[in-house]
Amino acid sequence: MKRFPTWVLGYSDEFTTRPGQQLTFRVSGQGAERVEAQLVRLRHGDTQPGGPGFREIEIDSTVNGEYPLLDQPSHHGSYGRIPAAREVVPEGVFTLFAFVRPMADTGVQPVLSAWDTATGTGVALVLSEGLRPGLWLGEERITASTGLRTGSWYAVAASWDGESGRVLALPVVNSYNSSFGKVVAHSPVEVSGAGAAVIPDVDYLLGALDATDTSVVRGAYNGKLSLPCVFDSVLTDEQVAELASSGAEPRVTESLRMWWDLSAGIDTAAILPGGDTGRAGELVNMPTRAVTAHNWDGSSYNWNCAPRLYGAVHFHSDDVEDTGWAPTCTLEVPPDQPSGVYALRLRAGGFEDHVPFVVGPVPGAEKPIALLVPNGSYLAYANEHLATGSDVGQAIAGHTPSLHPMDMMLMEHGEFGRSTYDLHVDGSGVAYSSQRRPILNMRPRHRFAHLGTWQFPSDLYLVDWLDEKGYSYDVITDEDLHHRGLDALSPYQAVLTGSHPEYTSEPMLDALEDYVVEGGRIMYMGGNGFYWVISFHPDKPWVMEVRKGEAGSRAWQAAPGETLHSTTGEKGGLWRNRGRAPQKLFGTGFTAEGFNGSSYYRRMPDGSDPAVSWIFAGVGEEERIGDFGLVGHGAAGQELDRADVSLGTPPNTYLVAASENHDDSYLLVVEDIGFMYPGLGGSEHRDVRADMTYFETESRGAVFSTSSIAWAGSLSCDGYDNNVSRVTANVLDRFIKP
Repeated sequence: MKRFPTWVLGYSDEFTTRPGQQLTFRVSGQGAERVEAQLVRLRHGDTQPGGPGFREIEIDSTVNGEYPLLDQPSHHGSYGRIPAAREVVPEGVFTLFAFVRPMADTGVQPVLSAWDTATGTGVALVLSEGLRPGLWLGEERITASTGLRTGSWYAVAASWDGESGRVLALPVVNSYNSSFGKVVAHSPVEVSGAGAAVIPDVDYLLGALDATDTSVVRGAYNGKLSLPCVFDSVLTDEQVAELASSGAEPRVTESLRMWWDLSAGIDTAAILPGGDTGRAGELVNMPTRAVTAHNWDGSSYNWNCAPRLYGAVHFHSDDVEDTGWAPTCTLEVPPDQPSGVYALRLRAGGFEDHVPFVVGPVPGAEKPIALLVPNGSYLAYANEHLATGSDVGQAIAGHTPSLHPMDMMLMEHGEFGRSTYDLHVDGSGVAYSSQRRPILNMRPRHRFAHLGTWQFPSDLYLVDWLDEKGYSYDVITDEDLHHRGLDALSPYQAVLTGSHPEYTSEPMLDALEDYVVEGGRIMYMGGNGFYWVISFHPDKPWVMEVRKGEAGSRAWQAAPGETLHSTTGEKGGLWRNRGRAPQKLFGTGFTAEGFNGSSYYRRMPDGSDPAVSWIFAGVGEEERIGDFGLVGHGAAGQELDRADVSLGTPPNTYLVAASENHDDSYLLVVEDIGFMYPGLGGSEHRDVRADMTYFETESRGAVFSTSSIAWAGSLSCDGYDNNVSRVTANVLDRFIKP
């Protein structure tokens, strides 16, 4: 029995909008006929005792009202589509060929198909249970008795001579390209049988069957595919063996009807024809590109330099780029709408959902302060399953997870896709994340099961504090920063980051650095910031890419040869490993994490220097700073940053305060560990701490860093009259002075 017989969920086409623009919402649900929509401005999401509780403000809007609640199917699973199968696959005699590397046995997996599911007609090269290759010819199923080896490359040819069909799979294994090397026996697989082939009026698909009865195609193949070809003859054993030795182009050209060069257009969604033959197609739902192909020999780790070794696509049955729901309603953002964090609140049958978004500033009418919302990091964690699907989630957190209702909903609805902290069903890491789907943990009340308040709900602490203190501010996003660069920051006297701006692109870093160099002031209000490299798809800016490299606190590691982003060609992984450690710009960078409680800060000797003592105006010299809070009962917690001159902390930086008394659930980050040895926990290692720092530039720019994710969770305690709130206000008031 399902836990949620009645539910409603939605998403918006964009996360960032501006006054005078439109924003479309797409909603689906079950158990009710209508959904009530209400525009709200979000202020505070945490409902724990000791804080202000849940706060939202209802806004009059033309989008408010009731709408039909449709149960809309979700498009999930990646595949390739080439139009007009009848022009691709010849009637009478043919051979379908491709190199395949299946990565998981997940039942029936179509590899190449001209198939009409509604009528059960067509032809398809399929892997059945046990990874047994076979050929479907209408109602006939020709299936091998033995299967392919998971993680190994094979050259697979499926032929039909007008009366009978045959499949031959030859192993193609070198020292680099497969999970096992040449010392392991890899046997050919062969099967034949009778059947009749009729090519239906559908598209030719890679990794899926055409489901014309529902208009929703679900990709089902979990693995890599390269060099797909179609021949208008039955290939001999010798020809198949010759094809199996192909590199980036097919070595057999006799009777070659069409082939597709998957090493071309890697940074796009295109399936480009090879040579003078073939029809162009497209890839759907973001299968992974810039992945090693059957001919990868370890001679190059850069697809930009050697695309011939990267002519493969990795399909997954759980890829999601766009769930494909029809529009439900559209918000006309008034020209005078104040900048802020908003949501469309959805209610149906007692179930409630919030679809958050940001209204940016009116150009030319910016406020003195900007809150930089890290929606790049929201995308990285979107719909993460660490608490429910990871073997180490509970060990990392140091306590038993407490599941939120939306976690249960996510477990029931895997069709909404995964986060970059998850693995696909075939065990490979999730490299892409999309805004165009319901993101169940990007909700104001959500608490991450193993981490507590995290990401979007934590950043509402800052929204709430700015509102409570009466500051005049705008809200901008990572999207603004990535696309507009310094222009997004230059109108502001001070910029506050979110609580955990972990994921950042090169244009974002460039803009922040230029802003400070030119006299801007930044308050880094979090921890583990500016850590991982991200990029955005050039044609689909709602899709973000991450490649977890050979270092860092990572949930998965990219396969050999696959650390470069497909969307930009740049090296993925840690910014620190690309020469841009966070210390160089913000004074501090990631040093430790722990989730079994938070601690507090002590003022350091630098904090009494007359040049910076104003930071602690109203705070006693021996006073513990932040020994309270909604995040682990302290201001120094979850993830912590330290100053380190060897990593680029500016020499003129003041270490004004530092945290202490962390327990051994807090451990030094892996990139700082050359050898494993006892004493890496919070009770022993000196680098397990959060450093509060301050420095100025020659142009009177300045950076203040709290270096803790938990800091923002302490702002509202004791009615906002506390030393965390006081220190934050002291710095912000100073920064917005001319």
